[in-house]
Amino acid sequence: MSVSMHGIYKASDRLKGVVAQTPLSYDAYLSDCYEANVYLKREDLQKVRSYKLRGALNKMMQLSPCESKQGVVCASAGNHAQGVAYACKMLGVKGRIYLPVTTPKQKLRRIEKFGQDKVELVLKGDTFDDSYALAKAYANQNNQSFIHPFDDKAVVEGQATVGLEILNCSLENIDYLFVPVGGGGLASGLVSVFSQISPKTKIIGVEPKEAASMTLALNESDGVSIPVLEEMDSFIDGASVRKVGALNYAICKNALYDMLQVEIGEVCTSLLDLYENNAIVVEPAGALSVAGMNQYKKEIKGKTVVCVLSGGNNDITRMEEIKERALLFQGLKHYFVLRFPQRAGALREFASDILGPHDDITHFEYVKKHNRSKGPSVVGIELKNRSDFEPLLDRIVNRGYFGEYLNERPDLFQYLV
Repeated sequence: MSVSMHGIYKASDRLKGVVAQTPLSYDAYLSDCYEANVYLKREDLQKVRSYKLRGALNKMMQLSPCESKQGVVCASAGNHAQGVAYACKMLGVKGRIYLPVTTPKQKLRRIEKFGQDKVELVLKGDTFDDSYALAKAYANQNNQSFIHPFDDKAVVEGQATVGLEILNCSLENIDYLFVPVGGGGLASGLVSVFSQISPKTKIIGVEPKEAASMTLALNESDGVSIPVLEEMDSFIDGASVRKVGALNYAICKNALYDMLQVEIGEVCTSLLDLYENNAIVVEPAGALSVAGMNQYKKEIKGKTVVCVLSGGNNDITRMEEIKERALLFQGLKHYFVLRFPQRAGALREFASDILGPHDDITHFEYVKKHNRSKGPSVVGIELKNRSDFEPLLDRIVNRGYFGEYLNERPDLFQYLV
């Protein structure tokens, strides 16, 4: 199971003048941080702010007149849907698009903008996989073409054009290429190109630790079936699927140099760094490649590195949660149940006697419900430095305020974050 360079070059010709050739930009900030030559492939600047347009359009441009007349169906976490919607409007094809009910509103608005009167949105299911099952069933029942987001040869050939552009634009030999992995469409496209044209480049896949479907497949596939994740956190919605594609797995299994898992909090940290230091806005999945470099600090020193920023469809309403998860990962945000004296001035005493000079209370919940001398309060504290935590905890315990440390209680913590 593979895609050919002939098919990839044909896709490149087909998409020429339709999709944008996105920049391969040298990044001085990241290069300085990692003591390497770091380049960013800016697919966040694509027409639909994601590489997904390439695969969707390449597939739909090859439909027969009869298939186009029947209309198409797809399932997506958001970015593939925008690519399909754009293609529907451009080609005059009706499309029915299934999305999880959790899809950010920003993505929904853009899908409607790109597809206009050619697309119908169906919000059903809690995850991409739920929406996928419904979309596939509908397509089969109505004899319509299903435009798969990753497990399709034409889609992979379209995504592979990202690799052609990287190699055409690079003036140096590329030592490492970091690529986000969800279902595996982009990764399988890139390894198909680099294995032929630049076989010495080490291609490293990066996926969310909380949705590590490719790692599961690489470690546990029996060669006949691909295992399915039983539990998954879909916060990084653009790269969260329970099962990678059969074609994508077959291409990636012997071609990826390494497969990394990155925690959500570290991805959020990288996302904020890109925004604050580079003025680049990416979605969580788009920051995976940059986050993955942290695990290769020693190896990439002095090397030429490319990170694919796969998408920039970030909903501004998610930024507070992204910041929160980043602070938690960095050890700068801590939540407690504290036992506060039930008398006037107790909070003022806590602030003056317990908090350090740079500590800040960012969350406080307290209700007086009984006549005991102390009552429970939920308190969130943000630190300036990670090293300030142990002294803070010592003061809380020694002064008799300590009740529970919630960061280590996921059963309770989920109600706060």
